Amino acid sequence: MLESDNQLKGEVSGLFEACKNVVEKMDLVDVLQHLGIDHHFKEQIATTLRSIHMGEFNSSSLHEVALRFRLLRQHGFWVSAGVFEKFKHEDGSFINDITNDLKGLLSLYSVANLFNTRRGWWKDLFEDIGLQYVRDRIVECYFWAYSVYYEQEYARARMILVRIFMLTCLLDDTYDGHATLEESRELTKAIERCDESDISLLPEYMKNLFLKVLRNFKEFEDELEPHEKYRIAYARKGFQLISKSYLQEAEWSHHDHIPSFNDHVNVSTISRGGQVMCIGLLAGMGDVATKEVFEWAIGNTNAIRASGEVSRFMDDMANFKRGRNKMDVVTSVECYMKEHNVSAEVALAKIVLQRVTNFAMSMMIFFLDQRDGYTNSKGLKETLESQFVKHIPL
Repeated sequence: MLESDNQLKGEVSGLFEACKNVVEKMDLVDVLQHLGIDHHFKEQIATTLRSIHMGEFNSSSLHEVALRFRLLRQHGFWVSAGVFEKFKHEDGSFINDITNDLKGLLSLYSVANLFNTRRGWWKDLFEDIGLQYVRDRIVECYFWAYSVYYEQEYARARMILVRIFMLTCLLDDTYDGHATLEESRELTKAIERCDESDISLLPEYMKNLFLKVLRNFKEFEDELEPHEKYRIAYARKGFQLISKSYLQEAEWSHHDHIPSFNDHVNVSTISRGGQVMCIGLLAGMGDVATKEVFEWAIGNTNAIRASGEVSRFMDDMANFKRGRNKMDVVTSVECYMKEHNVSAEVALAKIVLQRVTNFAMSMMIFFLDQRDGYTNSKGLKETLESQFVKHIPL
């Protein structure tokens, strides 16, 4: 039986080499996927699609264009939706010629379903919660997650990260511009306890939101293997931490308080989502995401904090130039201006300059006294040990 299986696999593998053109290769991959046996030919499919993605492709067939688009997108390769422009009029409507192209229309329907599957979760969530103030950013969040990992093997991790992005967006929009201070406090308490019985403490419009958050985290857990389920406890903890940071910003905003620059950074680097997203992006990954890695991420280590700082400062500088709304919390730029009594231009320059200066100073460690400590890293051993290994005597 095993010998027969191997023989059949060998015969199918030979079909990849026998394909004469791109269309035959795409048809073969599509057939294997529909038969549900594509997992036996991962390497051949990956190699084939990589060559298709890199190669030239000019076709006037709607079926062929749609099939290429769907296969490449399904396997993590970026293809612009602009490939369908040739089949449209200037007003965006499709040309009449395709109405009789049944094969092409079916392929186009499959492409549309590819988008709708990803939007479906958000549409259901959005309608169930019924909160019109929440930003609809599912496509942007998917693109963000896609930029983290585009590979097909991380499809599960990518989809979990997209949903964590959106759940965080729900929370952000609720604290930032809709909930009263007392409602924010009650929501934070409920998220901290993660108990459905706390729903009675919340205002009516928050009840569905709270339940959906809890149930989504349960769904994440269900998607993981038994030995991976512990990871969601870290994701919940990250969600609780960002909830607390949102509440602190709401307190500042409610009391018209401008905190010190350092206090603002300590809170806002968490509220920017760097920590919870770093945990979230690990949740659906394979065995490389060990418990030690989650401990590292939840500890808000220098690398995690640095990603939050970069994100926060870039966002704050953009928001400051745009101008904030009445309900918005003060930016780090405004905190720096007040604390140091400087103009906006000086504050903006200082925040950027501080990061650049830190980077420049780090270069001295690597290249001081005409040495290349990056290439010949033995010379850095003592420095690295004193920084990360040896305890400082007290």
